[in-house]
Amino acid sequence: MIRTAATLLFIVLALFLLLPWLILWTLLVRNADGMYSFAMSYVRFLNRIAGIRVRTEGLDHIPSSVCIFVSNHCSNIDPPAMFPSIPRRVSILAKKQVFHIPVLGAALRLARFVPVDRGDREAAAASVDFAVQYLKEGLSFCVYPEGTRSRDGRLKPFKRGTFIMAIQARVPIVPVALIGTQRLMRKGDWAVHPGEVVVRFLPPVDSAAYSLDRRGELLEVIHARIAAALPPDQQPLAQDVPT
Repeated sequence: MIRTAATLLFIVLALFLLLPWLILWTLLVRNADGMYSFAMSYVRFLNRIAGIRVRTEGLDHIPSSVCIFVSNHCSNIDPPAMFPSIPRRVSILAKKQVFHIPVLGAALRLARFVPVDRGDREAAAASVDFAVQYLKEGLSFCVYPEGTRSRDGRLKPFKRGTFIMAIQARVPIVPVALIGTQRLMRKGDWAVHPGEVVVRFLPPVDSAAYSLDRRGELLEVIHARIAAALPPDQQPLAQDVPT
């Protein structure tokens, strides 16, 4: 509990003391790279405070071009473990409610993060269009296509929006297997438990080789590759394997 309390304290300090100055600097220079770089350094610091040890594998699989990182999702630990491991700035599709948080919402918009209203199909489709435009402008994305965190840590079925994005933008998909985060912070749990997380980057898949009417096939390929890279206790149950 002491680690969790200390981590939360440093998060609050960052939101109210550091982030406003970073927002101001970003507005002055009209570039969010510095703010993003500082944020990733701060997240690494928070990981150490929380006792989270991150081990990365397969960095050589990340292409030099714009891409979409597609990962399993089973904990709130996933983004702070994964994002600093990616050697470039990335954007995400995030719940619109997060953008209503004072200060944080402004920073997310400056960093070109994309809000998503999951309860409105038209608004969600518009968010995908924004993401495709950002991809074409050179900004990579990280997406959790399960749509929500897995309660038992096992890989769940994917939604198709991510794969529509990739095909429309004609960018490669880098599958990512996140291993161990469910033991550090389960869904619904507020306590952070120290331990190791493995971020395993897998060989990219060329989405340009697929048409929109084959998006289901692309989904199956990515789901299968991530599943194969996960340990047995995180692999999907039979009913969650796409067919």
